[in-house]
Amino acid sequence: MQKEITFKELIDSGYKEKTITEELQANLIARIQSKQSVFEGLWGYEDTVVPQLKKAILAGHHINLLGLRGQAKTKIARSMVDLLDEYMPIVKGSEINDSPFQPISKFARDLIAELGDATPITWVHRNERFFEKLATPDVNVSDLIGDIDPIKAATLKLPYSDERVLHYGMIPRANRSIFVLNELPDLQARIQVSLFNILQEGDIQIRGFQLRMPLDIQFVFTANPEDYTNRGSIVTPLKDRIGSQIFTHYPKSIELAREITEQEANISPENNAAISISTIAKNLLEEIAFEARNSEYVDAKSGVSARMTISAMENLVAAARLRLIEAESTTTSIRLVDFASIIPSITGKIELVYEGEQEGADQVANLLIDNAIITQFEKIFPSIPKLEKEGVKTTYTEIIEWFDNNYIELNYTATDKEFHENLNKITPLLAVVKEHSSELDKEDQAFCMELVLWALTIKKKLDKSENTTSLKFDSLGINQFFYGSN
Repeated sequence: MQKEITFKELIDSGYKEKTITEELQANLIARIQSKQSVFEGLWGYEDTVVPQLKKAILAGHHINLLGLRGQAKTKIARSMVDLLDEYMPIVKGSEINDSPFQPISKFARDLIAELGDATPITWVHRNERFFEKLATPDVNVSDLIGDIDPIKAATLKLPYSDERVLHYGMIPRANRSIFVLNELPDLQARIQVSLFNILQEGDIQIRGFQLRMPLDIQFVFTANPEDYTNRGSIVTPLKDRIGSQIFTHYPKSIELAREITEQEANISPENNAAISISTIAKNLLEEIAFEARNSEYVDAKSGVSARMTISAMENLVAAARLRLIEAESTTTSIRLVDFASIIPSITGKIELVYEGEQEGADQVANLLIDNAIITQFEKIFPSIPKLEKEGVKTTYTEIIEWFDNNYIELNYTATDKEFHENLNKITPLLAVVKEHSSELDKEDQAFCMELVLWALTIKKKLDKSENTTSLKFDSLGINQFFYGSN
């Protein structure tokens, strides 16, 4: 924490005032030259968004981040705070972060005129220089720019023509800071118009006042392409004043998506220590999001937010935690049967097209999970043939035949030992997993046993039924043969 000083002490210290653009540029250059990471935690953007962001900062541009839901647009904006100086001096008591070198409010100008070098200077940490507003249709000019405050006028016994009766909105209060306006197209056109002069000239108009206030603000706007047609648009003159428009995107690989989920999911250290998650389980979770983004039932224009897999991971861990409590165990691992617990995370995070609405949200969620299971299954094991030739064995013939005289019931609350002992009864399954996943660790191999069983049910080779406590795998009975399996 910086101590309070006087204006003279600030000058004598050799402090050189910089605009926010100069701050961002200087600190960006310093990080690049020292080979430091510039933007932490922006997985998958290293070769796309980050280079464009660096160029926009070096160009001194206001920025519009354009992308679908859950593409880290706000996180990008927040990460820019790290490129500000740690502390910034302001005239003590200023509502709008007045610089003592170039005061713009009447309060600061009058104080410096009265006290001169003895003007008290206080410091603002960079974390307090980030302002964020969600653009909703009810946002008005008073919220963003300001208004006349009749209470202040009455208290100070000032006429409404005096500048001191003004109540500053969020934008003037963000002077010398980063101001993020999320979902810009949702802002009414007439409100967007009020931003013209601020971006171009630094002028603000409040009621009858026309103030020349050279506000020093780094604007970052965010917008969703869907909003351009569904809810509104960015008016052309405002768009023209935004220097750089940068497109964001979803992670392009399962590995990157997994890094994002692990970084963002709210998992306590206690749960991390008690609950293990195999690599294949993590990959399967991310594969569900990839399937959703390509599904004919899901609205591609709306997008499938990365928050879906983050929420799903938290639900998976919660399911495992519940098992620990019910089984009075100390450790467990995520199982494929636990994936039933992520359905609320899927249904709450996707927008369905007409065909999806006809199917039903739960049915679409189950279909996405099934498709992801098959995709992950076929990366490890041979594909399951649709038809089997009589007398010709496939990789899975002996497993299917084992179920002709047997079945297994997997209890959701069974301990890991009981659960895997039950699976290990299927000796042909053990042989198939050992043959095709021998290079995987034991945790992944255990998950693969479930993966094979689920794939066989999806491909209509086995039957799967469930109740509130367990999942039963059995051979296809006569009813399933004629009427279809679950």
